[in-house]
Formats: sequence, C-alpha cells, structure tokens
Amino acid sequence: MNLHRRLTQWIIACSLALVVSASAQSTEYIIVSGGPALRKWEDLRRNGEQHDRWWGNFIATAVQRVKDLRAQQPNLPITWLVYRDSYLRRNAADGKPYTTWIQEKQAKYNLRVVWFSKGDEVIGYINQGQNRSRTKINGFEFFGHSNKFCFMFDYSSDIYGVSSAWLHQNDLKKIRSGAFASNAYCQSWGCHTGESMSEQWKKATGLWMVGAHGKTDYTDLHLRNNQPGLSSGSHWKKRG
Repeated sequence: MNLHRRLTQWIIACSLALVVSASAQSTEYIIVSGGPALRKWEDLRRNGEQHDRWWGNFIATAVQRVKDLRAQQPNLPITWLVYRDSYLRRNAADGKPYTTWIQEKQAKYNLRVVWFSKGDEVIGYINQGQNRSRTKINGFEFFGHSNKFCFMFDYSSDIYGVSSAWLHQNDLKKIRSGAFASNAYCQSWGCHTGESMSEQWKKATGLWMVGAHGKTDYTDLHLRNNQPGLSSGSHWKKRG
C-alpha cells in the first residue's frame, strides 16, 4: 500500500511539474504604435519638411507586422499598445473614427489592443501586463517617432514641433529583470534608435534592440508592403 501511495504521489507530482513547466513557457509578443501629427501643424512646414501627414503611418505598419507574425505563428499571443491621445486629436481634427477603426483590429486579427497615454504605462505593461514569471515577452517592436535617446509617442500632435509623451532611455532601468525571454526579438522602426537607445535597452533587458543609425522612412509604404524603410545614408544597427 505504501509503495502504491508513493507511486501515486510521484505521478501527481510529475504531472504538476509538467503543468507548471508548460505555463512557464507561455509567451507574448508586444507591438507599440505611437501617434500621428495634426495636419494643421504639418501645414506650417515647407513641403519638403512635411513627413507625418497620413494618420495611419504607425497603424498600417504595425498591422502588417501582425500579419507577418500570424503567417509564421498563427496562435502567437500578440498585444498591441497604442498611444490613444494622438488618435483622439486626429479623430476630432479630421472627423474620422480612427480609434474605433483601431479597436476593430482586435477581433479581426485576434490580438489584444491596449491603449496608453504615457511612457510609464508601457513599462508597466512590460513588467506586469501578464504574470512575467509564467508569460515571457518573446518580441517587442516599436512603430513611431523617435530620436537617439527616446521613443516619442507623439510629435506635433499636442504642441507643434514637440513631443509631450515619450519613453526615455534613462527610464529603461525600470524594466523588471526576467520580463523577456532570453531569445526575444526587439526592434525599433523609429529614427536614430540604434545610435544610443539600443545599447541602453540591452543594458536593461540583456537583449539588443535592432535600431536605425539615421532616419527611417514611412512614405510610399504601398511600395514596401506597408513596412518602413531607411532614408538615404541610414542603416540598421543589428548588434552592439
């Protein structure tokens, strides 16, 4: 009887271990979209300087990336963080329901849309949007304005020529150790990230973030399958 009881307990323990192991291996892919400028601010620029007129630059590119990921891993859990305030401003300025159109992507592409309004909320989601002891982040990509030191979630949206919502590289140290899987893929599709912020991202997460050395280009997306390219003279920095 004792042998039978021990055997039963051993089987139960092994089964529980397998369940825990399976839970620990669950993953989540995070995509972040910043917001567009207001047309009235872009109209103040000379034609050659206007670069953010279409409301969907950072939406169409993110959706195309979701499609690419879905083609590779149909059941991959994807969370899409979107900076709400810029799209609300464009809603009002253009008379279009942009936020509704974005929210509708959740059901269409089987992903989770999470709206945010400041950089700390992005870090908060990385740290505790899921139980990071069980659900690791296996990918992180950013579509939006940026400079060498920070993601700029808006630019010329609230104030002309200024960003009022950002995530600075100095804040990356707030990211919780172990939130990311050891083989997670990270990339910024904004300008200049590879010049400084990528290195700070690696210090904070242990992972290199692919970033542009120079500017990225969101014009003529229809010619590049809705993916941003590089401006002349720029290149991707893929490792430190």
